[in-house]
Amino acid sequence: MGLPDHSPIGIFDSGVGGLSVLKAIRCLLPAESILYVADQGHVPYGPRSLEEVRSFSMEITRFLLAQGAKIIVVACNAASAASLQMLRASFPAVQFVGMEPAVKPAAEQTVTGVVGVLATPATFQGALYASVVERFARGVTLLQNTCPGLVAQIEAGALDGVETRYILASALKPMLAQNIDTVVLGCTHYPFVIPVIQEIAGSDVRVIDPAPAVARQAERLLRATKQLQSGDARGSMQFYTTGKVAGFSNLLPQLLGEEGEVKSLSWVNGKLTQKLA
Repeated sequence: MGLPDHSPIGIFDSGVGGLSVLKAIRCLLPAESILYVADQGHVPYGPRSLEEVRSFSMEITRFLLAQGAKIIVVACNAASAASLQMLRASFPAVQFVGMEPAVKPAAEQTVTGVVGVLATPATFQGALYASVVERFARGVTLLQNTCPGLVAQIEAGALDGVETRYILASALKPMLAQNIDTVVLGCTHYPFVIPVIQEIAGSDVRVIDPAPAVARQAERLLRATKQLQSGDARGSMQFYTTGKVAGFSNLLPQLLGEEGEVKSLSWVNGKLTQKLA
């Protein structure tokens, strides 16, 4: 038993990166309504301590559940790495979908045996990544890069700027020199720069975007609990940000291809409160 099927899917990220996951969910499950929280007041999560990220994740989850979310998608690799196990233990009645670096499909499909992984420090330091590597990457060489500054570029909407290209070239060219044939995107912000990655890496290098697989997992869980929204009407979307509303609103058409209402949240003594218009 769960919440009614017309209840929304709750999604959160440190910023706009989770919109790549939202877009995939929207494509697969267009009738579902969505609540999205962008914690832009704390972006990026990647360099932050596990304790900080866990605290943010717990409070955002509480907020989304208070708004009636029927399932929570942790659309942030750093938050998933730091918090997913704790969230499931803290909210045993709630279904969670998290981000797991796509090392398994990369290891299965690589021909050269060398795979590049682009992610933030929190993801690389987390037990989740270590577990995935231990289980699936034996015999495969993984080359890692944290792409410092890339999240900030994407948050600014600079998807094809000089600095963005420099960051990606600096990460990818040493990997290409070691014969990678696959790139794993271990941060939900990074799919928005796939065209630049592909341009630098070349058409022979496969880039794995995890968002479609996350959308399919959300569908499986909702179907299993009979909570899938039925009907042909397109679901509503409500966005919240702890950053600047105007900045987030301006990025929606560029990153999502749709517009939506954005409301302001603020952190007060570790709690999320909604600002009144």
